[in-house]
Amino acid sequence: MIFSARYQRLVFTLLMSVYMVSIMTFVITLVNTGMVDGFLLRWLKAFVVAWPVAFVLILVGAPRLQKLASKLIRQT
Repeated sequence: MIFSARYQRLVFTLLMSVYMVSIMTFVITLVNTGMVDGFLLRWLKAFVVAWPVAFVLILVGAPRLQKLASKLIRQT
């Protein structure tokens, strides 16, 4: 194991935010500009702007959304 178990939430948040932001910014940049010269630089710029926002949103929101999802799921 690389990280202590106490960092599980931060490691999850880091991995989830990088995963989501990479794909979302790539797709949105591709749709908006097409695969033209400078695409990778525009995508990287979008990633750098979006990643910190996503990281904080997941870090703060995930536990609350997990609780909400639990309330919405019928226990059988």
